[in-house]
Amino acid sequence: MKTLTLNIPDKLDLNLRETSKFLAAKLYESGKLSLGQSAELAGLSKVAFSEILSDYDVSLFNYPPSDIIRDEAQL
Repeated sequence: MKTLTLNIPDKLDLNLRETSKFLAAKLYESGKLSLGQSAELAGLSKVAFSEILSDYDVSLFNYPPSDIIRDEAQL
């Protein structure tokens, strides 16, 4: 596993656990990580991770708009 070091100003007072979950959710949303990879980054099971996605305004169903438009056209 790779390690990423961020220098965060003390005045931001970020919680490491919450920051990891937020980053994992946003990387899942952008399609950079799968659900399993994101859950691992967040330190959660897939089920637990899928349950917290809404806390970060991220949908579990992560389809690009082009796929949705294509699927609607086929109906």
